[in-house]
Amino acid sequence: MIEKINGLRRRIEEFVPTTASEVEELRIAVLGKNGEINALMEEFRTVAPEMKREVGQALNAVKTLATERIAELKESCGENSKTPSPSAADLTRPGTNDALGSRHPVSVVMGEVCDIFARLGYTIADGPEIEDDWHVFTALNFPPEHPARDMQDTFFIEKNPDILLRTHTSSIQARAMQTQKPPIRVICPGRVFRNEAISARSHCMFHQVEGLYVDKNVSFADLKQSVLYFAKEFFGERAAIRLRPSYFPFTEPSAEVDVSCQLCGGAGCNVCKHTGWLEIMGCGMVDPAVLDACGIDSREYSGFAFGMGIERTAMLKYGIRDIRLLFENDVRFLQQFESA
Repeated sequence: MIEKINGLRRRIEEFVPTTASEVEELRIAVLGKNGEINALMEEFRTVAPEMKREVGQALNAVKTLATERIAELKESCGENSKTPSPSAADLTRPGTNDALGSRHPVSVVMGEVCDIFARLGYTIADGPEIEDDWHVFTALNFPPEHPARDMQDTFFIEKNPDILLRTHTSSIQARAMQTQKPPIRVICPGRVFRNEAISARSHCMFHQVEGLYVDKNVSFADLKQSVLYFAKEFFGERAAIRLRPSYFPFTEPSAEVDVSCQLCGGAGCNVCKHTGWLEIMGCGMVDPAVLDACGIDSREYSGFAFGMGIERTAMLKYGIRDIRLLFENDVRFLQQFESA
């Protein structure tokens, strides 16, 4: 076997190629899966124990020699030279027009909403997406038997009833009331999660922007005027709103806010289901129990809160009929917003 190894060594040392393809043929013949080195490795198993040390050293040496020699030959034949010389570059070739990206419609709408409320003096607050039960439910006046606590609505972490993915950004409001003293005026954008079936109108992951204002003598009239200002700034000066009584555990009284349909001018169409109105958010006066739970004296302070789904608002603004388009990253769809 030593003779075979020495013969292979001489062939490698004396090999003089003329093209890069000949070097590649040598590599395959010597170092390939079915090459001579692997064949010698198989034969090494039958070597007598007293010869294994000498044969093993010789075999490793010839493998190292083959690897280094082939690398040198590739370099000498120009195979590793990937960068053309300056003289080889064609300076007359036209340049390539790289496609420019654009902001996602959800990012565009979220930015617009935050900018509008920033003009009213709101600051942006943030909080964790993985939350505890107290900030998501208990502090916001959700009773233990409320259906939102059910596993079908909420993603819990490792089946731990105290740790979950937040179902609304109201948890940020709870943290703001815990850490700040009134007056509090914050806007809370973020991603939320709900264990819902994905369809054209709903998704298990979406974005919200919620607002909170707490101070002395805050009234429902202040809430209505703030929402009206937002609607006119976002949808246009001709936008009108209406408030319908509703129920939320953390606000009392509560209301749903509708805006006049901008596609039909209020006359009625398929998008607004021929009502002339489109729902955009929920709102209400902060329940005194929520203020007290967060350490704010409800006898001295009052406040209002509101919240909207960004995907729903984007669908209304751009006439999008399927929420799944906002999550599929279809370039054909996203290219429509390059000027946004």
